[in-house]
Amino acid sequence: MVKIRLRRIGAKKAPSYRIVVADSRSPRDGRFIEQIGFYDPLKNPAEIKIDAEKAQAWLANGAQPTETVRSLLKKTEIIK
Repeated sequence: MVKIRLRRIGAKKAPSYRIVVADSRSPRDGRFIEQIGFYDPLKNPAEIKIDAEKAQAWLANGAQPTETVRSLLKKTEIIK
């Protein structure tokens, strides 16, 4: 099963995340299929950049977003 989820990057106590499409069996920071966005929660306001075309294409192909990614997609109005 393919998931759209967060991949943690950044220093200790200073996280930032890449939004990636990955197989659900691969580890959180392990192998992924494609990077479709970026999320930095430490900036004020939080910085969210997602390639809408790629995200919609993966959702149409059956990729399931995690709860956190689903809320980010709603904030950027990619899904309703």
